[in-house]
Amino acid sequence: MERTTDDLRLDGNAAAGLLGEIFAFETTTAITICSGCDRASPVGTLVLYGQHMGAVLRCPGCGQVMMVVTRPHGEWWLDLRGVRIMRVAAGPSRDQAR
Repeated sequence: MERTTDDLRLDGNAAAGLLGEIFAFETTTAITICSGCDRASPVGTLVLYGQHMGAVLRCPGCGQVMMVVTRPHGEWWLDLRGVRIMRVAAGPSRDQAR
């Protein structure tokens, strides 16, 4: 049986561990605005195509590549050119935490 790209497709929640190694906040709930179609989507709803060389997250609306995450030679490479804006909920400020 021949495998298709649909066989490799997951939702963005599957990238939580990978992105959690880079960012200090819960990435799956961050809102992204696609630079191709302006659709607002939580990272957890992006379409993930994971491969041995890295992960590609696409817009669930237009299919544009929003993020590419790779880790060659022990370094993270993060390409966000398909994300026009990423909105992240702020935690308590340092002044409020005191």
